[in-house]
Amino acid sequence: MIYKRFLIGLVFLTTTFAIAQEGTTSPYSFYGIGLQKFRGTMENRAMGGLGVFSDSIHLNLQNPAAYSELRLINFSIAASYQLSHQSNIDNSQRNETISLDYLALGIPIGKLGVGFGILPNTAVGYHFLSQLDNSVTEYMGNGGLNRVYFSAGYKILPYLSLGIEGGYNFGKIENSSISQQTDVQYGTRIVDHTEISGFNLNFGVIYKKTIAQNLELNGTVTYSPGLSHTSRNLRRLSTVSIRTSGISTRDQREIERPDTEFTAPSSYSIGLGISHPKNWGVGIEYSNQQLSEFNNTPFQTVNTEFKDASKYRIGGFYIPEYNSFNSFFKRIVYRAGFRYEETGINIDNNAINEFGISFGFGIPMVRSFSNINFGFEIGQRATKNHGLIQENFFNAIISFSLNDLWFEKRLFD
Repeated sequence: MIYKRFLIGLVFLTTTFAIAQEGTTSPYSFYGIGLQKFRGTMENRAMGGLGVFSDSIHLNLQNPAAYSELRLINFSIAASYQLSHQSNIDNSQRNETISLDYLALGIPIGKLGVGFGILPNTAVGYHFLSQLDNSVTEYMGNGGLNRVYFSAGYKILPYLSLGIEGGYNFGKIENSSISQQTDVQYGTRIVDHTEISGFNLNFGVIYKKTIAQNLELNGTVTYSPGLSHTSRNLRRLSTVSIRTSGISTRDQREIERPDTEFTAPSSYSIGLGISHPKNWGVGIEYSNQQLSEFNNTPFQTVNTEFKDASKYRIGGFYIPEYNSFNSFFKRIVYRAGFRYEETGINIDNNAINEFGISFGFGIPMVRSFSNINFGFEIGQRATKNHGLIQENFFNAIISFSLNDLWFEKRLFD
């Protein structure tokens, strides 16, 4: 029962942090409602983001049908560190961020499994300058959307599970710019404050079938329809004095802007894998997000177009001997994968794409089905061509997947 007390304390300590964090320093979070955060566990992320595989002691946040696989209460939490090097033809800079990736709980109830949690959905966090002949503009942004969700998965047949997830997205985004012209005493600051909220749905299917001795076929499908979100908007316009000691406000007024609505893009994914259960598995996955639906929203930016986003993933895992009693290293889960993403952001007709190579391992805890997982990823977003900013990044992630029996009937008091 120690996990119960651990869970209650950890929820209170981390919920505020999960809501407030930014989680990125990318200049490309300037566009739309920020960069999409990875929606999945560290175990998935270490396999290139692959969500094809699920089992009885790990959560799979990408497909709600996976909750039907659970056999123990599972509490999962993860945090990540990112080191990013951003550069164009003339300049470069180095940034670091630390963020909480998810906080989730899964509960098995026979053929039914349910779960709930909180995780970041999008992230905004940028700071850059734009210089013209007689003016300088500084752009800054922070915030993002978070999601709380409730999921349920049911095994309708030994080889087929269905799942549904309902979630609520909420958060604040603040974009600001400070402009000053040469030989002009005062500058202008514009701050756009936006509060966004709306519901989302996610449907999932998992198919598992033995096709040969010790060989299993894994198939997954997910679909999220586009649902309406509300944006509450406020603009503050200020005259400011810019000095080396700081920025002081001379005059400020608030400009009321009407609330707006937009449709969050729909998405789907299809995955296929082959595995030797509890030994090895390899799979591929394709996902698509209809980001072109985002072109008519109030977040559209000049010289920017949103196109449908695609993700290609390949990865797998290997366990030398999951039930070995004489070798700790044989029970470690080794994971690796590769991903390539067309983010859907097009700036001056230049596509912003990225790739990542990941690997990791899961360490089982002594006398327990719980485990500690470590993952690492190196990758690149965009290029230096056409005046763009290239980002080279390194991610390090740690997660805890804690399993326990809460409802076990005692034979003796």
